[in-house]
Amino acid sequence: MKLLRKEGFEIRRYRVPKLMKKLGLAVKHKKRFTLTKNSKHQLPVAENLLNRDFSPSAKNQVWTTDITYIWTLQGWLYLAVVIDLYSRRVVGWHLGRQMETALASRALMMAINLRTPPKGLLHHSDRGSQYASHSYQTLLKQHGMVCSMSRKENCWDNAPTERFFSSLKREWLTGILYPTREDAITDVRAYIAYYNSRRIHTTLGDVAPIEFEKCA
Repeated sequence: MKLLRKEGFEIRRYRVPKLMKKLGLAVKHKKRFTLTKNSKHQLPVAENLLNRDFSPSAKNQVWTTDITYIWTLQGWLYLAVVIDLYSRRVVGWHLGRQMETALASRALMMAINLRTPPKGLLHHSDRGSQYASHSYQTLLKQHGMVCSMSRKENCWDNAPTERFFSSLKREWLTGILYPTREDAITDVRAYIAYYNSRRIHTTLGDVAPIEFEKCA
């Protein structure tokens, strides 16, 4: 409704449900959270330095990251994202057939190449083996990043990233069965472009991430 008003449409709160009913549209409800992380490993884990402080004062201060899954008729497809917590912008992402360290590393490298962040950036993730692995931790150290991890099996410690996945699945993927992984990749790429450039956020004053960064 806020987006409609922003685009110049005069519309009231209770008018939207009536129009949706007339057009045969229905609200997509999010699914319950499903734990998919492998935190049962012997790798070292970092303290929760972020401690649910989700409001950094500038970009490239705090990045959060996570992995989710998408079903296709060719099998599972996994999505890793890196989000700049300041603007909620997806600054790095990668899709692959396996939920492995390389998936997370490629998403991080995309973010690094796009933003060239200063040393001292706080990098927050869950305790999954992908993020606790030696190769991923080495990558963080090479770029001067400080590692922070959620408490064990606590999705709320990484709530903004979980919220992005929820929005992706609720707004874009619900009810869709992709014939191929490539179909899913094309659609996810389109959503990320939309999310960064057009999807408004209440926490950002009802503007999209890229617009928020330009106005800051």
